Amino acid sequence: MSHNSPKIVITYGTFDLFHVGHVRLLRRLSALGDKLYVGISSDSFNALKGKKSFYSYEERKEILESTQYVDLVFSEDTWEQKRSDIEKYKADILGMGSDWTNKFDELNDICEVVYLPRTEEISTTDIKKMLSKINSDELDVLESSLHSALEVVKSVSNSFHNR
Repeated sequence: MSHNSPKIVITYGTFDLFHVGHVRLLRRLSALGDKLYVGISSDSFNALKGKKSFYSYEERKEILESTQYVDLVFSEDTWEQKRSDIEKYKADILGMGSDWTNKFDELNDICEVVYLPRTEEISTTDIKKMLSKINSDELDVLESSLHSALEVVKSVSNSFHNR
């Protein structure tokens, strides 16, 4: 690697119901290098894993692209694509949350693999569990407000990028 090529960090996740834990993880990952590339689970890959996201792939992609920490967002469609992505994007570091510790150590032959601690007391799973206790009328109001919040994020992002 030449001295003037950027240090690339790559990570993966679903990034559904974007929360402060996601922000803190992305901030710490971006601090490890010059560029942060994020593979987010496609809707079809989530289905394969038996998961369903609240936000669609396109919405989750747009949310991640609006953060200051992320330089590139691409689709994760299979478990196996990490090796080819690391090679394709010339990633120097694969960074994952500590819930994946030791799961990707075989990739140490092509890049440095690091596992960062998760933010305590917040996870998308916990948020979904709390939401599951809400009745359908309350859920409709909440869903509407979340989508309104997404529109605000889009508007702010657009005005920021159009300066």
